[in-house]
Amino acid sequence: MLYKSEYISPLGKLFMASDGYALCGLWLDGQKYFPHSLLEDAVEKSDLDIFNRTKSWLDNYFSGEKTEISRLKLAPSGNKFRQDVWKILCEIPYGSVRTYGDIAKEIAELYGKDSMSAQAVGGAVGHNPISIIIPCHRVVGANGNLTGYASGINTKIKLLELEGLDMTKFKA
Repeated sequence: MLYKSEYISPLGKLFMASDGYALCGLWLDGQKYFPHSLLEDAVEKSDLDIFNRTKSWLDNYFSGEKTEISRLKLAPSGNKFRQDVWKILCEIPYGSVRTYGDIAKEIAELYGKDSMSAQAVGGAVGHNPISIIIPCHRVVGANGNLTGYASGINTKIKLLELEGLDMTKFKA
């Protein structure tokens, strides 16, 4: 059984999904790869503990607090490669960024390979089903290019500004 709830954020409406114990999804309204059919079949149950904890986490995050991802039980669905990329995303500190190339090097090392495609990493980052909490907005292109955010570059900029980054270092 899949459950759903909504949260109104400074960025607009967010949709949450849970298996009843862990957070399985968090999407901004209109986000690329938004799972409309998945949420249509989910049961509305806003009083789940995981939804209450997620809403509290989001309240703290949007008020500018450095929130800890480990406070939430997450269960994003994806293959091993995507799971490994998302785990690396969770290690990017609040107010920091990494490049797709940096993550590709880390994945290559993890897999015992000489190299890994930054584009493959970009695909995994783009399909992150738990936006904001698994901080895919903290990944930038080479030379500080702000590329590839499923909810749009303007949303990515707002999240990075919220975290206190100097946006003059980046190119939209």
